[in-house]
Amino acid sequence: MTMGTGLKAGYLSKGEVREIVRVSLASLALDAKRVLVLIPDNTRTMPMPLMFDLFEEFLSRQVSQLDYLVALGTHQPLDDYQLSKLVGRRVKNGKVGSTRIYNHEWNRPNSFIQIGTINADEISRITSGLLSYDVPVRLNKRIHAYDQIIICGPVFPHEVVGFSGGNKYFFPGIAGPEIINFTHWLGALITSYKVIGTMATPVREVINRAAEFVSIPTVCYSLVVTHDGVAGVYFGAAKDAWQAAARLSGETHIIYKNRTFKRVLSNIPKMYDDLWTAAKGMYKLEPIIEDGGEVIIYAPHIQEVSYTHGKLIDEIGYHCRDYFLSQWETYKHYPGGVLAHSTHVKGLGNYDPITGIETSRIRVTLATGIPAERCHRINLGYLPPGEIKLAEWQNREDEGILFVPQAGEILYRVRAA
Repeated sequence: MTMGTGLKAGYLSKGEVREIVRVSLASLALDAKRVLVLIPDNTRTMPMPLMFDLFEEFLSRQVSQLDYLVALGTHQPLDDYQLSKLVGRRVKNGKVGSTRIYNHEWNRPNSFIQIGTINADEISRITSGLLSYDVPVRLNKRIHAYDQIIICGPVFPHEVVGFSGGNKYFFPGIAGPEIINFTHWLGALITSYKVIGTMATPVREVINRAAEFVSIPTVCYSLVVTHDGVAGVYFGAAKDAWQAAARLSGETHIIYKNRTFKRVLSNIPKMYDDLWTAAKGMYKLEPIIEDGGEVIIYAPHIQEVSYTHGKLIDEIGYHCRDYFLSQWETYKHYPGGVLAHSTHVKGLGNYDPITGIETSRIRVTLATGIPAERCHRINLGYLPPGEIKLAEWQNREDEGILFVPQAGEILYRVRAA
């Protein structure tokens, strides 16, 4: 049974959120249990300080241990300062009082335990034959020190899985690199253009199948949030709470326009500190850009392509899916997650292996602190950020120019005729 509620217009009050959390936690038998909460990092809009306070209020005297694990996927770990901003409390040495807050360490092989395998036949069925090999399901072994897992995170349109949240906090959130790379490459094969903002996707099916191997009791809080407030909170089994939130997210986080645009300025907020994370300002806008158009990722504060994967991206650059598929022997040893990021940023396109000519549907231009030489080397355009005056981009939709403030979480689509 799913508890909670959501609003298509307006926001829940803190008191309403508190009551949903109080009633839902009371439905669980958690006396003297060890509880681990999976939470997002600082690249998601999320009222984490509020939820942290509520979990402490309702659980700290009931459970024997209440800890948190930041579901980083392959993002960079958070230091005490960043964790403090995330949860709204002073974090010292990864702790708030007796509560521990851990970073997921995707690149430490000994931090994982294999809990199952999705065999090749099942993968082939789920993916309609796009891929067909065994996928080991490995998770952060820390979860086995707890009696109850609580997933707590927001739901937004997502380029790999359709909508984020739910069991995605396991995979890729606290997963091993095998299934991270598999799911991301699968999403790239289908293309972000087709996947994003879609509830039923093969990637979501793989993630939910992998989650069936998790033996620890798990519940989920799926939130629908904007920069202005909390529109919905749903609690229950991960699949059910996520589904309710995804439906509301589809009405909250998707803006429909009556036309496409030739130029779009994607104004990136500072919560994205490299192109790897800021690229959401491309994914969410690709459907609204006309053929031959341009998206400009405006983020003067960004100095790096990826703090985790920058070296590999420098080697392969940014290209459409078919560029890699046509030269698979050359690129097959690169991590699927890195290849997927490359194709998502470049967008739809074609590659002619005979002429070696790659044709992209749209142009992607960086107006960041990343130097022009590096932008061109990795096959992206460059525009000096100092030349951009935001006011000159606003209120020009009739000219085919769109300005998107706080880009990265709202998906833009063309309204069906």
